Amino acid sequence: QVQLVESGGGLVQTGGSLRLSCAASGRTFSLVGVGWFRQSPGKEREYVGWIDKTGSLTNYKDSVKGRLTISKDNAKNTVYLQMNSLKPEDTAVYYCAAQGPWRSAAGVNQPTQYDYWGQGTQVTVSS
Repeated sequence: QVQLVESGGGLVQTGGSLRLSCAASGRTFSLVGVGWFRQSPGKEREYVGWIDKTGSLTNYKDSVKGRLTISKDNAKNTVYLQMNSLKPEDTAVYYCAAQGPWRSAAGVNQPTQYDYWGQGTQVTVSS
């Protein structure tokens, strides 16, 4: 089993920055990758980006490229989502999710490809 805990959310003004953290515990050595998703009220959960277990491969939703960056610290079993130039439309609950060892890098933008989820952290961008 794997447990994920997000932190770092909060209220920020347009143009500001936040760094979210996703701390993993348990059988983390078996994970294929970690993704970030977000969900606003009344909307479906939306893919933001993904990083593989080594930290050498990343993938992003087109609309966030250049503003959001995913990185990881393997020693701390933590994945980060650095968010810059934030916009009101970035307001959402942000979730990290991990893929079990039976998964691959295919379809990482689909929530169904993830086996473990954190509880989410709220990000609110004021205009």
